[in-house]
Amino acid sequence: MPQARYRQVSLDDTPYYHCISRCVRRAFLCGKDNHTGYDFEHRRQWIVDRIKLVCSVFSIDLCAYAIMNNHYHVVVKIDAQETRSWSNHEIAERWLTLFSGPTLVRQYLAGSALSRAELDQVSAWLNTWRKRLCSLSWFMRCINEPIARMANAEDHCSGRFWEGRFISQALLDERALLACMSYVDLNPIRSGIARTPEKSEYTSIRERIIDKGNTPLLAFSDNYDDGIPYTLKDYLELVDWAGRSVRADKRGHIPRNKPPILERLGIAPTPLLDFLGKTSKPRYGALGPVSRLRAFAKSVGRKFVIGQPLARRLCPEKT
Repeated sequence: MPQARYRQVSLDDTPYYHCISRCVRRAFLCGKDNHTGYDFEHRRQWIVDRIKLVCSVFSIDLCAYAIMNNHYHVVVKIDAQETRSWSNHEIAERWLTLFSGPTLVRQYLAGSALSRAELDQVSAWLNTWRKRLCSLSWFMRCINEPIARMANAEDHCSGRFWEGRFISQALLDERALLACMSYVDLNPIRSGIARTPEKSEYTSIRERIIDKGNTPLLAFSDNYDDGIPYTLKDYLELVDWAGRSVRADKRGHIPRNKPPILERLGIAPTPLLDFLGKTSKPRYGALGPVSRLRAFAKSVGRKFVIGQPLARRLCPEKT
């Protein structure tokens, strides 16, 4: 049975989450439908543009993304503390970037004289919006709903375009984060859409390679709280190594000169390859060391989180 969203997200345990949205009825999100001849490739840019717009409005940073034929992945970092520093005017301006909003709020922003009751109503709306601007559910909703309307209009149909719920996975430490980012960035290569990361269009790995510093993606940093841990060079080496190793004719093969990042993170190569070779739908609601999984389960009111055998192999406890 699916877990309620509040039982899948705990910002006290981690700000990092991996999310997936998938189309229903085998609908094409992107790519070319060989049965009808319709080409939906242009929709990939729709999604990238929408993701980046919503990230610029929300207090949520984009770590990784990949746009596939019938689903997309994002890895994000939620910064709930940032919303507390925003003024009421900034909250209103950000929200009205995505929604038309009540006329009363627009009058408030214009400096019109409002009664006490009207100001109280505006304040109530702003408090609600402040919470929503760091909500994972509202973040995904603000991406998916406009894309669904645009796609249905183009397909000349109505009804549900996305599956009822997006999938979310909590990433409880830096090893889980980097393993999941690699998994997302390698999706087009595993699917045969691209052969190398730099040719893998509509992915964060290509954007980091091509655009270098001119990208809104969350930067790599030595401080886990400020950005993605470790260096971009190490991450590119990790993705390149993993991409070569998960090919069908080399699965399980570990190159002699593996990237130093694996040793520094304490990640064993074989469990990492097992994880990267999985299907696009993650089985586990959280990923990280067993002790962090148990703490996360307690935080979200669950008895346990499945996936402890994988956690012991992929993210062993640090000594």
